[in-house]
Amino acid sequence: MSTSEVEESGGVVERAQADRAAKRNWFSRIVLFIQQVIAELKKVVTPTRKELVNFTLVVIAFVLIMMGLVWVLDQAFGFVTVFIFGSTLG
Repeated sequence: MSTSEVEESGGVVERAQADRAAKRNWFSRIVLFIQQVIAELKKVVTPTRKELVNFTLVVIAFVLIMMGLVWVLDQAFGFVTVFIFGSTLG
């Protein structure tokens, strides 16, 4: 297997890195972890104002739809319960 094939198959490379990390002492493993966290944080992209407004509106719409669904189901189960067992009030 050539070097380019090893690089293309992420599993082999990740396994080799994990093997090397397991052989290190605990302090170097912590340093490696912090380095990897910093590298991942550098990849984070802050959304634009337009994207943020769109995401917020989608979340609010989804929550409202789910609230409506739960309310409808609550009313339906309440009606079925009263139909089956009758009214216990009065």
